[in-house]
Amino acid sequence: MSSEEESADQTPPTCSLLGLLLKNRRPTGAVNEVWPDLFIGNAATARDKTLLQNLGITHVVNAADGPQHIDTGPHFYRDANIQYHGVEAVDCKGFDLSPFFSETADFIYAALSQKGKVLVHCARGISRSAALVLAFLMIKAGLTLVEAVKVVSRSRNILPNIGFLNQLRQLDSILALERKKDLTNADGERCG
Repeated sequence: MSSEEESADQTPPTCSLLGLLLKNRRPTGAVNEVWPDLFIGNAATARDKTLLQNLGITHVVNAADGPQHIDTGPHFYRDANIQYHGVEAVDCKGFDLSPFFSETADFIYAALSQKGKVLVHCARGISRSAALVLAFLMIKAGLTLVEAVKVVSRSRNILPNIGFLNQLRQLDSILALERKKDLTNADGERCG
């Protein structure tokens, strides 16, 4: 493996990620499609059922679920025929969002596999929701953290808090190791 390939595999330091997230920022709306049929938006978007229907949203992930946050829940969307997944997360660097990465990625993946359209939101659509979408792209689309950040940042300004960025860096490292192990196993099987 060349040193260029090796460095591409390594998770960048947090300061480099912040630089990437702050580069080329431009005004973005309340909701943006960041991946085919996958949208990131704010709380106002999530509460606007007419807008959701116009966008064709079939599934909502609320990354700020709960009575102290954005308390919509499945009952709010019942008449709109929208499936709901809530994550009761706090936007602070000490909150561990990583236990929700896989279950949320599974929910989004299942929705997209059924030709659905998914809105992932939090209060402003910048930190919690962005972190969950980045995790989805890493887990289900096989992107590295840097690739996922670039994809999402093309359509929306995002800035997960420093704690979430570090959790995503850890996920990136774990997934990179798994990819290496899978490649090694595949090479071994072909040779054996």
